[in-house]
Order: sequence, then structure tokens, then C-alpha cells
Amino acid sequence: MSAELEPWVREILRCPVTGAVLVDGTGPGGEPELHSTDPDRPLAYPVRDGIPVLLESDAREL
Repeated sequence: MSAELEPWVREILRCPVTGAVLVDGTGPGGEPELHSTDPDRPLAYPVRDGIPVLLESDAREL
């Protein structure tokens, strides 16, 4: 996933809920996700067609 994004874009992506850094992850079904590094409220955001969907309503708790 990260190879599809410009490095400067990847650097500025943050969790819209907590402001934590987002890292590459994998969902339960093997799909790409971005995982928040917030220790108190870790969330996972889906990546659809190479585009991170950073909506709280689409996030799931880790």
C-alpha cells in the first residue's frame, strides 16, 4: 500500500480520531489496512483500491 502513495503523503497521514501515526497493517481477511499507533484507542482504517479511507465510521477497533 505505501508504495502507491507519495512519500510526503505517507509521512503526513494521521488517525483522524486520535492524531496518532498510521502504519501499514492487514485486516482479518487479508485486506490492506492502516493501523493507528495510539495505545489507548488503536483503530484500523480500510484501504480500498489503494486509497486510505480515513473515516471514523469505517474504522474498526484493534
